[in-house]
This record gives sequence, C-alpha cells and structure tokens, in this order.
Amino acid sequence: MTPTATLTRIRLNPHHHAVRRDLADRVQLHKTLMRLTPGTPSPHPRRDAGLLFRLDTDQQDECTLLVQTAQPPHLAGLPDHYGTLLAARDLTPVLHAFTVGQYVRYRITAAPVRHLPGPLCGRRPDGRLLRRRGTPTALHGHDAALWWQRRAGQSGLALTDISLTPQAFERSPHTPHRPGLDHQLIQFDGHARITDALLLAQSVCRGIGRAQSYGAGLLSLAPA
Repeated sequence: MTPTATLTRIRLNPHHHAVRRDLADRVQLHKTLMRLTPGTPSPHPRRDAGLLFRLDTDQQDECTLLVQTAQPPHLAGLPDHYGTLLAARDLTPVLHAFTVGQYVRYRITAAPVRHLPGPLCGRRPDGRLLRRRGTPTALHGHDAALWWQRRAGQSGLALTDISLTPQAFERSPHTPHRPGLDHQLIQFDGHARITDALLLAQSVCRGIGRAQSYGAGLLSLAPA
C-alpha cells in the first residue's frame, strides 16, 4: 500500500523573533514545527506524524521552509505572522504515479555518517567476533557521495549524477550537548532513474538517514 503525505511550503518572515530564533537553532526549529502535528501522545511523535522538513532558498533569495507530514498540518499551531503559506500539496497522487524506469530530478539534505568499529562484546555461534556499534563519524566529499549513492539504491533510485553542497547545522550555544546532536549536513542534487516505485514512495514518506528532527531526510523529486 502506497503511503500518504502532504507537502507544505512556507516563506519565513525574517523579521519575526521566533523565526530568527529558530534559524539559529535547529533544536528549537524542530520544537516549533512539532506544533504543526498535534495528536495522540506517542513515544515517537515526529516519526508517527511523518514530520520532515528542509530549509531552502527561493528564487527571490528568501528563506523558505518545506514541511512534509503524513496528514495536512495544523498551520494555526505556528506563531502569528511566522511566515506566508506559498503552497500545500497532497503528495499521494504523485507517490502513486511513480513508475519503474522514470527519470527524475532529486534534492535531499542528509547527514551522511559511518559508524566506527566499537568494542568487542562477544562471539557469534560461528565464532565471528561481535562488536558494539561504534561512534558515528560524519562523511565528506567522495565518501559522502558514496553514502548517498548506496542509500538512494536502497530507496528505489539509481543515481545518474550527484552534486554536493555542505549546509550549516545551527545549534544554540546554550543548548545542552547530547551525543549525536552535532551533524554535518550536505545537500545532494542531481538526476536518477526509479528502480522500485513502491520502495521509493515509502522512502519519501519515511525519510532517509539520520538527523530527521533537524532538517535532514526530506527527499524531493520532480520529472527530469
């Protein structure tokens, strides 16, 4: 069954104090956007709401916010005058229209990492050593491109080209440090061919990779 999603585009008001605060702190931005998805308490509220977002710059060089949710967002939950609604689109017909062999343009901001080997913690029945999961290490350049190529393949896309643009991960110096909160964000753009339409639709709705609470993982697609 193909999942459902709504994509909302908001032009942020740069003069609003809450916008300036949120753009300086991804943790606070996440808290603000969670107000778009009020609902039943859950151990995993962002994941269950299907909330993904990405900061982009529009043709007027103004900051815009792409927000994806499983259900139409509760826009009244945002502060007054926080931004201007540019578009709200039901993605369900788009997800259903994916076909194997179709060529698309893509964009995603992601947090590519590799886990270093952790300490030994035992042996498998066949005698192989078991290790704990090691510390995540951010990937850059060619290694990051290989990471995205692998993750795209696991998500129903065969990439034909990749361009990388490093992105800032804004965090307030007053935010308590937590392991895994410091991320290297990279924007990937390019073209690809769909290899598995259902898997791709599920990946769009689920998001790809780490740091989805902080503006990573939202995959945008358009006909090539």
